[in-house]
Amino acid sequence: MSEPADAVEMQGALLRLRRTSGLPVVFGGLLSDARHARIAELNGAQTRALRGLVISAGSGLGGKAIALSRPCAVTDYTSARHISHEYDTAVAAEGLRSVVAVPVVVRREVRGLLYGALRKPVTLGDRTFDAALAAARDVEQALAVRDEVRQLLAVGREQVADPDTAPAAWEDVREAHRELRALAPKIVDPELREELLSVCGRLASASGTQPADARAVRLAPREVDVVACVAAGATNAVAARRLGVRPETVKGYLRSAMRKLGAHTRLEAVVAARRAGLLP
Repeated sequence: MSEPADAVEMQGALLRLRRTSGLPVVFGGLLSDARHARIAELNGAQTRALRGLVISAGSGLGGKAIALSRPCAVTDYTSARHISHEYDTAVAAEGLRSVVAVPVVVRREVRGLLYGALRKPVTLGDRTFDAALAAARDVEQALAVRDEVRQLLAVGREQVADPDTAPAAWEDVREAHRELRALAPKIVDPELREELLSVCGRLASASGTQPADARAVRLAPREVDVVACVAAGATNAVAARRLGVRPETVKGYLRSAMRKLGAHTRLEAVVAARRAGLLP
């Protein structure tokens, strides 16, 4: 089942598809299981005929795209011979003729389906296909990030819940903390982002080190992100790639963090951050 944040990603991708391709009608939805997608989001539709339509793998144009895991298109839907016609009534009610269907594929698994359509029978060009593929990639990347966050959250909860975590496992805890913090700015869903940051905080304090002056140190979120990268052995250039910023920006955050932590070297900054309960 799709979640509200997933619907937001789909809506945004469809809006971009309509704007970049010039197609007057765009619609789509995520798969509820391996073989069925429900049309939940529409833009430019004149009727409600397509809303809620369940597309089965192998059926119609979208079902063919699901089954083949690749884009499929027709110049005139009603007369197309290489697709089945289970959905002709809904398509005809909306007056659609030229249609392209693009699957959203995450790690070789079809997770969603996007359509773009015209109300006249014309051959769709490369610009249209490129725009549709770009929109599908937007949804794909958003779903991949969310999957990774949920996996890391699960790992983080397990590690925080185990008070007897072996010393050798602390590097795994620290790597999970760094990856979670790096992903946080990419999360659109505010509830998921807050949960992620909450687990980060619990990971950071999981060692039980709570010095009396821990609360005296206040680092900005990005300063913590940079110090976490440094703790994992990343150079400024590597940290910049992980965080999606420029190396000069990383240097600025690191200088600021070192000043607040009273550190003179990168190593001192990491040690001070851990003593302050900012890093695991």
